[in-house]
Amino acid sequence: MSYKKVSFPLRFLCLFTMTFCLSLIGTAQTSSDSSRLYRKAILQPANPQDLPSGIYYYTKKKEIDLELKDTLNAIYDLRLLSIAEFKIGNNFSSENHVVEAINLIESMSTKDTLINSRVGLYNQLGRIYRTSNNSTEAIRTFDKALEIANKLKDSVVILNNKANIYKDLRDYKSALNIHSFLFAKRFELKDDNQMSLVADNLGHVQSKLNLPEGLQNLKYALELREKNNDFIGQHASNTHLAEFYLNKKDTNTAVAYAKEALALSDKINSRSFKLDAISTLMNMDKNPLIHEYKKLTDSIANAKQLAENKNAFLKYNVAEEQKKTQASILLQEIESRKRLAYQALAFIIFLILIGSYFIYRNRYRKAKIEEIYKTETRIAKKVHDEVANDMYKVMTSLENNSGIDSNILDEMEKIYTKTRDISRDNSAIDLREDFGLQLNDLLLGYKNDKVKVITRNLSKMPWDTVPELKKTTVYRVLQELMTNMRKHSQATFVTLIFQKKGSKIHIIYKDNGVGSDLFKKNGLQHTESRIASINGTINFESKKGDGFKASIII
Repeated sequence: MSYKKVSFPLRFLCLFTMTFCLSLIGTAQTSSDSSRLYRKAILQPANPQDLPSGIYYYTKKKEIDLELKDTLNAIYDLRLLSIAEFKIGNNFSSENHVVEAINLIESMSTKDTLINSRVGLYNQLGRIYRTSNNSTEAIRTFDKALEIANKLKDSVVILNNKANIYKDLRDYKSALNIHSFLFAKRFELKDDNQMSLVADNLGHVQSKLNLPEGLQNLKYALELREKNNDFIGQHASNTHLAEFYLNKKDTNTAVAYAKEALALSDKINSRSFKLDAISTLMNMDKNPLIHEYKKLTDSIANAKQLAENKNAFLKYNVAEEQKKTQASILLQEIESRKRLAYQALAFIIFLILIGSYFIYRNRYRKAKIEEIYKTETRIAKKVHDEVANDMYKVMTSLENNSGIDSNILDEMEKIYTKTRDISRDNSAIDLREDFGLQLNDLLLGYKNDKVKVITRNLSKMPWDTVPELKKTTVYRVLQELMTNMRKHSQATFVTLIFQKKGSKIHIIYKDNGVGSDLFKKNGLQHTESRIASINGTINFESKKGDGFKASIII
């Protein structure tokens, strides 16, 4: 077996292609690694710079994904941005990211399949409303998320968040019902983070209701969170334990837990978490001015939050109404266009039917005319082959009989001549030959010592472009005109002028015969029907003693 050597250019091309492909793979790998790195920085921040750098990265990535029409990745980018902004304490930006993502989902035809994204976004929006002191909207949003959720772990998170709203409203019994239900299902969760979440929230509510098992659940949750290095969870556990011991008048223990929560807020790099920790510490201070200051700042913050009420979701609802209105207008336009389309279609069908009718009628008429010509030709042949020949044989036989009256022979000769003329006038026309020449022979056949026939421009007509049926009709009509001239007009001079005007051929027949007011009764009415059958026109002009004229257009 022999092998061909690969040329240098081909080897170079292969090497270049491999290098290019590897570079693409490397670029894609680098991008994927970066996404994982910054995703972890947002979901599990380990130092103060994690959240800001994660926000910067995913802001740029979202812009690129939108430019690439990669809607799914853009939605995920917005979810992470909303989580990061929320952890920092920027509720308004967090809310805007959620609403932008929801709008992107609503614009997709596959929105019903994006369950995880929708659940996550509505849950995040509910958390934002909770921190914005909008409990009614928060509960409504969490309920909407529960309607969509189809996984237990998602339902657990949402129900926990909903129960927290009842805690904020001091409706601890409603919160206890939800947390107790979730705690009973804790062994189905198989997730330490969710188990610690359920245990911590249940213990917090139980402590508010002075139930003895509250402290046990709070400490159990903190142990799980420390085991898993869950800084955000540890912050919540330490805050709840600080509140528990403060209610028990154990200030020293309460301060220790509150300071731990403050230290954790620095690790998380969250302004809102830090503010919560400082607020908890201020509650433990014995200085009345600090308590008064905290009371005033909380009151001002709440009033400001309620006054501004910059709710992107409310804007989203307005936008939804506008979209419905626009959709209604668009639907009306579509219906209007449909009606116009149906009308246009009906009109087109009508035109097709009318056109089909005329085409069918013309084809039927053409077929009938052709059948008439075939019949005329067949009869002419039969007259020639049978009647005329028989007449000729009889005449020949009688001529040899001396006892026959010569007048009878003359009459029989006239009959023979008529049969021969009928045969000739209706004989087949060979359209494969030069039609102009055949027509010229026909017309000059009527020329004799008494009658002069002149044609003009006959040979210049484009007979090759004229359909066979029209040529046959012209031939028969001119034949009838010439025959009528010979029989009735007593003309001595006949002219036929042929002209091409546009797509039409004009033929003018004129003789100097006696003319007649009743000329149509001489057999020419048949020429009208022949010309009409090919969508042509023929007009007669004749007065007694003033000759005869026929104008034909085909």
